[in-house]
Amino acid sequence: MRLLRILGIAAAGIILIILSAYFYFTRDLPSLGTLEEYHPNLVTNVYSHDGRIIGEFYIERRVVVPLSKIPPHLITAFLAAEDTRFFEHEGISYISILRAMFKNMLAGKVVQGGSTITQQLAKSFLSSERKLSRKVREAILAYRIEKHLTKDEILTLYLNQIYFGNGAYGVQTAAESYFGKDVHDLDLSEAALLAGLPKAPSKYSPYASMELARKRQEFVLERMVEEGFITAEDAAKAASKKLKLRPRKADSLGIAPYFTENIRIYLEEKYGQEALYKGGLEVHTTLDVEAQKAANIAVRDGLREYDKRHGYRGTDATLKTREETDAFRAEADKKMLYDPLREGEIYKGLITAVNSRNPAIMVDIGSRHGVVTGADLEWAKLYNPSNTPNGGRPEPDISKIFHAGDVVEVMVKYMPPQASMILPLKLEQEPLAQAALLAIEPETGAIRAMVGGADFSKSQFNRATQALRQPGSSFKPIIYTAAIDRNYTPATIVMDSPLVFDETIKETQWRPRNYDEQFEGPTTVREALARSRNIITIKVLKDIGIDHVLNYARLLGINSPLARDLSLALGSSAVTLEEMTTAFATLANMGVRPETMYITKVADRSGTVLEEDRPFSTPVISPETAYIMTSLLQSVIERGTGMRARALGRPAAGKTGTTNNLNDAWFMGYVPGLAAGTWLGYDEERELGRGETGGRAALPIWLRFMQGATAGTPIRSFPAPEGIEFARIDPATGLLASSATEDPVFEVFKAGTAPKEVSVGAARDSSPDFFMMDTGSRPKTKKAEPLEPED
Repeated sequence: MRLLRILGIAAAGIILIILSAYFYFTRDLPSLGTLEEYHPNLVTNVYSHDGRIIGEFYIERRVVVPLSKIPPHLITAFLAAEDTRFFEHEGISYISILRAMFKNMLAGKVVQGGSTITQQLAKSFLSSERKLSRKVREAILAYRIEKHLTKDEILTLYLNQIYFGNGAYGVQTAAESYFGKDVHDLDLSEAALLAGLPKAPSKYSPYASMELARKRQEFVLERMVEEGFITAEDAAKAASKKLKLRPRKADSLGIAPYFTENIRIYLEEKYGQEALYKGGLEVHTTLDVEAQKAANIAVRDGLREYDKRHGYRGTDATLKTREETDAFRAEADKKMLYDPLREGEIYKGLITAVNSRNPAIMVDIGSRHGVVTGADLEWAKLYNPSNTPNGGRPEPDISKIFHAGDVVEVMVKYMPPQASMILPLKLEQEPLAQAALLAIEPETGAIRAMVGGADFSKSQFNRATQALRQPGSSFKPIIYTAAIDRNYTPATIVMDSPLVFDETIKETQWRPRNYDEQFEGPTTVREALARSRNIITIKVLKDIGIDHVLNYARLLGINSPLARDLSLALGSSAVTLEEMTTAFATLANMGVRPETMYITKVADRSGTVLEEDRPFSTPVISPETAYIMTSLLQSVIERGTGMRARALGRPAAGKTGTTNNLNDAWFMGYVPGLAAGTWLGYDEERELGRGETGGRAALPIWLRFMQGATAGTPIRSFPAPEGIEFARIDPATGLLASSATEDPVFEVFKAGTAPKEVSVGAARDSSPDFFMMDTGSRPKTKKAEPLEPED
């Protein structure tokens, strides 16, 4: 009796221990309801206005596909490699464990695992700690999964959950990442390679080692033959097939990193990190992919052209040993396996020879041979190792600049028809300056293109929206807009003559000057803006009042702090490119200021719309004033500081901007339907170099962008609103032209504001000397000619 009592107590103790252990190991396992409703981490996709992918945000890059989309040979490849008894066991395969132990003992190392597919799935829901307790929990969870999910449901979860390396989670993403195709298009050879990856993704990745990847693939194929899934002939054919690695990447993906970074910040603030990086949001934006491509090329080329004007700074590095050069070539060849050379792209190359007699340098990109000759090399003869814009010196002998072993940047001009042919290359160098571009659709405020700097990977600071820089003369249209609403007209005459202001506190004098340090005497408002005359703008600002201009700046979208002094006329107050582009878009939109718009719709993974945005705009100035300003800004391009923009070949309005110290170069402008602004300068605000004005440094970027963005679109004119009249005037006096007037012009006015008096042919220097101050000398006058002044 006593023995029975002892056995009973012992049995009860064992049961208690087992129950305690069970509850201990299962206390925080995922609930089965969670598994049944499991939603794997998905990618948040960002789309352009026409539905093209431009960005992705994720922790795990995964695209979920149903089992019906996965080819049978991929499924059997996984079963052969990971779990041949999957359809027979209940989560744990003791036979597989014993077989793995036996094979591992024979091999003297771990060559096969004993975990089932269900256990591997369970593992993905648990911590990654290497403890016996986790293995026990894994086995319990695997058993539970088998009891509550079908085999097909388990396979579907597993094949969409596992990691394949190269940032790919799930079979669909793996198929895209390695072979550039959908999972249902994989052949047996590709399927066997993918099925071999989950065991050790980094080790067996074909990008890391094709040899190891092939060995693992052969193992999978052998197991498929052993299990009767395929024949030996099928396996041999698949093993001998040449694998072509070609990761799928839409040409639009990543095209606008500064734009998508703005989107990311907004989404994270509004919806949180969980939804952004795991929730699979669908985000539709205003970006235009073709316009963005044009913007990227324009900024890249504009910066590099500016940089080359100031000389070659020297090599990036010099490789001195055979080991260094071999490693450099091997690394380049490795990259070209999955990212082949492309026309117009820039690469690091290695100089192998220099010919100074017939100037040329031989450059290798990996194992490909290329050459730089002629004009593609000529710019480097201005040698400038000082890194200062004006520090270049001529060096006709290129052997003193380039040496074998130097690492240089080169651009592929075009791809020759045969791989054995010499690559034609252009010498490049990474610019030190920065540039930004922003394009807005005036009618809606939709951001169509954005470039915030030279290279997002090196600097995420967005110079289109965050940088505060002095706009220089590009601010003048805001002053003249305010003046048009204070009874100025394009024909108003203002004297371009010296000004002196006494600064009592500093006991100094301020003598503002024009860029060319000349004075043109009586000048129309149209001519003053076209030629960017500083003195006249200061006089106009003084006449209409600083507070009046500050109010108009706010109306047009300038929210940054502005100076309450006459230096405002010269663009002395720092603003953002986004503010300036909004102001010019308002002029383009007949005086209606658009609110900039980035996002049109956000939906969750189920398609439920979370937000939908509509264009919003505010009328701030009259259509008549806006049209007159557009007409004035057209003159800037037709015969003023923006004449280079005439190459666009369609009606356009714009304004150059250059700061007094040549630190900043701007061009702001628009055509019907699109407004854009460009800026070029150094982050540390130093001089751009001699002659680097807005018209020379920034305008070419704007022009190249507009040429690309408007290509194939109909040419449109700026429509005139009601309340506008035209009159034939004498440009020398601003009065109505008479029969005796030489070179009369048609001018635009608000209805009822055209001059009533007829010109009698008075000379310019007999006109009223508006705001002329006594400086002891008469102004030098210069006849206005249709030549481009520097600004």
